[in-house]
Amino acid sequence: MNNFVIKTKRIGLRKYRPTDLESFAAINADSRVMEFFPEFAKLSPAEAEDVMERMNARIDLHGFGFWAAENLDDNQLMGFIGMQQVPYETEFTPAVEIGWRLAVDYWGKGMATEGAEACLSYAFGELKLKQIVSFTTPLNERSVRVMQRLGMTHRGSFDHPLIPEGHLLRKHVWYCLESADY
Repeated sequence: MNNFVIKTKRIGLRKYRPTDLESFAAINADSRVMEFFPEFAKLSPAEAEDVMERMNARIDLHGFGFWAAENLDDNQLMGFIGMQQVPYETEFTPAVEIGWRLAVDYWGKGMATEGAEACLSYAFGELKLKQIVSFTTPLNERSVRVMQRLGMTHRGSFDHPLIPEGHLLRKHVWYCLESADY
């Protein structure tokens, strides 16, 4: 029933189910979770459902995506962890991005790092990718620390094309990990 694509000691990564909607919508409506995502703002339940459907479609198309992250202790949706092709043009695209978004209750417990490490193994092992990137605003120190714990190297900064000029969060830093260095 669980159909996990990736499983760690504490996390199962899988496609989204209709039963995830309430938790997914709540996570994406939490201003603390969405603090560094101005291009998405807070999602309504209908918008959250649409995002889940689009994430599942990308998983079906590419064999990977931002999977639903399930806490194996209580089978609750924690958020998402996974990879996707960067859907816009920057200095480092085309590229596959690794990312995470977890409910506040799961912050500071190593969950993002644990899930992302498993994704890196999948990316470089199963998918035979040559590199993975990750990026965020430099103000998002928690995510920057996860990138560093994953062994990713700071490669530079860029203006995020989905964030308007002059916006506090437009400037982003990007990190990279090459398969040869993994």
